[in-house]
Amino acid sequence: MDKTSPPSIESQLKSIQKLIQTTKFDDAINQSKQLQTQTSDPQHQVELWYLIAVAQRYAKRFSLALTSINELLKLDHKHSRANQEQGFINLALDEPTLAKKSFETAVKLNPSLVASWQALIHLYRDEKQQDNIQKAANHLEKLKKLPPALLAVTELMYEGKLLKAEQICRHFLQNNKRHVDGMCMLAEIGIELKIYDDAEFLLASALELEPAHIHARSLYLNLLIRLGKYKVAAQQVEKLLIAQPDNLSFKIAKASALTGLGEIEQAINLFQQVVTENDQVPGFHLQLGHALKTKGEIEKAITAYQKAYQLSPAYGDAFWSLANTKTYRFSDSEIAQMQAQQDNIDLALTDKIQLHFATGKAFEDRKDYDQAFKAYQQGNELQHAHSGFNINKIEQQIAEQIKYCTRELFEIRGSLGLNVPDPIFIVGLPRAGSTLLEQILASHSQVDGTMELHNILGLASRLRGRSKSQSDEEAQYPKNLAEINPDYFKRFGQQFIDETQVYREKAPLFIDKMPNNFLHIGLIRLILPNAKIIDARRSPMACCFSGFKQLFAEGQDFSYNLEDIGRYYQAYLKLMAHWNEVLPGFVLTVNHEDVVDDLETQVRRMLDFVGLEFEQSCVDFHKTKRNIKTPSSEQVRQPIYKSATEQWRHFEPYLGPLKKVLNID
Repeated sequence: MDKTSPPSIESQLKSIQKLIQTTKFDDAINQSKQLQTQTSDPQHQVELWYLIAVAQRYAKRFSLALTSINELLKLDHKHSRANQEQGFINLALDEPTLAKKSFETAVKLNPSLVASWQALIHLYRDEKQQDNIQKAANHLEKLKKLPPALLAVTELMYEGKLLKAEQICRHFLQNNKRHVDGMCMLAEIGIELKIYDDAEFLLASALELEPAHIHARSLYLNLLIRLGKYKVAAQQVEKLLIAQPDNLSFKIAKASALTGLGEIEQAINLFQQVVTENDQVPGFHLQLGHALKTKGEIEKAITAYQKAYQLSPAYGDAFWSLANTKTYRFSDSEIAQMQAQQDNIDLALTDKIQLHFATGKAFEDRKDYDQAFKAYQQGNELQHAHSGFNINKIEQQIAEQIKYCTRELFEIRGSLGLNVPDPIFIVGLPRAGSTLLEQILASHSQVDGTMELHNILGLASRLRGRSKSQSDEEAQYPKNLAEINPDYFKRFGQQFIDETQVYREKAPLFIDKMPNNFLHIGLIRLILPNAKIIDARRSPMACCFSGFKQLFAEGQDFSYNLEDIGRYYQAYLKLMAHWNEVLPGFVLTVNHEDVVDDLETQVRRMLDFVGLEFEQSCVDFHKTKRNIKTPSSEQVRQPIYKSATEQWRHFEPYLGPLKKVLNID
């Protein structure tokens, strides 16, 4: 084994730490410098510069220590402990103003650094900054109340070391099963890792133990909104508002829940009340903009988004929200502002990603396709690296669906579910025209449009459970569809109908347009055998590239890499072919290009499939007034247009990796 492989370096780093602890500073410095010549890994270089700086400061070589810590900060200026160390070095060099700036940066990056808060209290006291002394002391008191294990968990969370934080937190909770703060921390880690069902259970359990715990209920509320569980969210926020009736964040959360429940007028009124009370918070204007866009008041939405970026010039979400109207055109000054902000080294990653996508849309609208693709590519690369998505896992999930959802399974268990015709599922890939199909069907007097509902995905997640060992082992679901109690299928079907009732109005049929449900058509067939499923399909290049240039709110991590999105499309085709083989006639495929070419024929096809009489309103879908919560909301409020079907061709020179995966010459 190579002597400089990571395990060997890790052990050497530990031995250097021991040298520092035993005051052998020269040995620690020499070994660190020697090791620096043996590794090119940026993370190891950062750790070694940190150890060198600490050893040099303890050895009272303060100027050398400052040089070393500055070398580290060139590599990673957001390293919280390096900023803290820089503060201690500046103190030793009798530079209190610089020290204060370093400590303030450190606690901004990682608010759990006790030593930085302690140092800041002394520095604020010297400058007689009473307000700052009080804030620092309050924060320090909160940290000191935490058990040492949870303080370590907090620090690891801020440093992004989530798996290590989860391990320590779980161990702590094994010995302190009713510790609500610990449960909240583990839930926060779960939310970051997208293990939402665990987080939801933890927070519900924490609230059973301590119903008055504001932080736990606030976390629970935000998670419910993220999961689209707006009815429960609305109940939770009322409890919070009883405890804190003037809390504007809770009022905003209530308005978000109302938006989700389709109570859009009430939501807009509440957003506007909050903005009237405090018009200096960019996020409040952004949320108001989203609600106005959902209602179709696009000019007012644009004004709200513009107000948000005027308050915060680096607010990526405001610029992306403008781009995401699909109809907004950026001015020269707005483009210049977005580009200038992208170069800000302190800009948060999320803002940077949003600004790249918005800039891409701005240049595409100006037909500057080279600049547009560069911007889209930069945004996608950052988002792809951040998401940690692995296409192999999706391909494995699809292989498991094909393996276990057999013709025999449906012959044996296919009549156990709930026999109601209510739901129409529109599935496929995002940006394949599903919003258009929903708008067409929801224009019928017998059909309610809703939104992308999370219920089927949530059920699949519960059936899957959490893998206990290697991440590549087979999950319990869908294998367990052949094994679970037969009575469960009708119960699951009834649960789906009950949980989605809140999104419906009076029509007998309703639409769930969550595209990812194509993965779970077998499950849908077992719990709701009379449901109708429409596969919204779009030609490969147009569909995949449209996904690549879209920054999704959540849940479409495959779309941020051209090869991944191509493989995902191929896997989707493979699974849809399987469903057509084992469930013939259960799914109707509707090609977007056919809808564009001959709208009325495709409208009649869909209405025949779902068992409805033809209504002209479905052809005149753009006249239908309803709330729409997807990026295509403005496009489906207009008549059919053909220009979008070939937009990808402007970018063809850059799409080689995608064409290769899709086997397109």
